[in-house]
Amino acid sequence: MGTFIVIVFFAAQLLAYLKWSNLGIIAAVKGAKLLEHQNGIVLILGIIVLSAMVNMLIGSASAKWGILGPIFVPMLILIGFHPAFTQVIYRVGDSITNPITPMMPYLPLLLTYAQKYDKRMKLGALLSSLMPYSIALSIVWTVFVIIWFLLGIPVGPGGPIFVK
Repeated sequence: MGTFIVIVFFAAQLLAYLKWSNLGIIAAVKGAKLLEHQNGIVLILGIIVLSAMVNMLIGSASAKWGILGPIFVPMLILIGFHPAFTQVIYRVGDSITNPITPMMPYLPLLLTYAQKYDKRMKLGALLSSLMPYSIALSIVWTVFVIIWFLLGIPVGPGGPIFVK
């Protein structure tokens, strides 16, 4: 929780500066203009990849959403995506690299348990043995969210895919 508080402090400072300078609004509008002619599937894939890459640097899902949410939500609302669907896309990208991120808080514990069964197990071997799971998750979750998008099924009560 301490990491989250530190990151949220700096995120709040960034958001205050963006609000003061109106750069957040300008970035959202310009970003939406840039992305408005893109296919929905391309946008979904881009957000998934971006979230997965950020997950390799920041371990806390709530801290990542605190940083990426204020960027993704306004930009995708201007394009027509509902915030609930935006968060679904973010969570897919966040979850696919969880097994292989060096920022995972349980990584030392996992390495200790793995060394109990294989004394030669090191961090690189552990991460390379977890890589197939990450690849499988990325394929399955991405296909799942694209099918969900194409079928137009709401992501929950009051959470359609598109803003009406």
